[in-house]
Amino acid sequence: MTTRAVHPIEAESYRILRAHLDTSALPPYTRAVAERVIHASADFDYATDLVTDESALVHAAAALAAGAPIVADVEMVAAGITRRDTLCSIKDPAAPRLAADRGITRSAAALRIAAEQAGPGAVYVIGCAPTALFELIAIAAEARPTLVIGLPVGFVGAAESKAALRESGLPAVSNVSGKGGSAVAAAALNALIYEDLIYEALVKEGNPR
Repeated sequence: MTTRAVHPIEAESYRILRAHLDTSALPPYTRAVAERVIHASADFDYATDLVTDESALVHAAAALAAGAPIVADVEMVAAGITRRDTLCSIKDPAAPRLAADRGITRSAAALRIAAEQAGPGAVYVIGCAPTALFELIAIAAEARPTLVIGLPVGFVGAAESKAALRESGLPAVSNVSGKGGSAVAAAALNALIYEDLIYEALVKEGNPR
């Protein structure tokens, strides 16, 4: 995990969040992800909309601490992952060619290219393109993701791609509705990198998990 200083604005945001929502009953990493997603979106609906698996989050946090690659579907997601290098092939010149050859979207093609570069065991963060999430599910046997943060946003295919992710049995973070987006997907990943600081903050406020 990565150590960083917590800005007073962020600390105040978490204080307000916890004043409105009691997350103390959630398992540690589930709580970390839920709180950081809500912090990034100011949307308390994520408290019931998110679908997580604590054991998958624990395993992913350990893999990230050991240097597991991170793959993002778009640059906005990559930009939100603040303390780790991220593979994102959306601007790779090969992506539109592969998309044309296979009859898939550029986002799906970029995901496939990045997966080949990352190799097995990467953590995937998809916050924009449902087609990228569908593509990852299709190549999961080769990609063997450690965790899939599948939070694409939209009216077309977003909820369906996340339902398919849950049905796939892959270790995942998803949500039921069409909500999502780059900021919340990146926030979910950052929660796994910075969870130690969230724990420390809870201890300081007299509310350890």
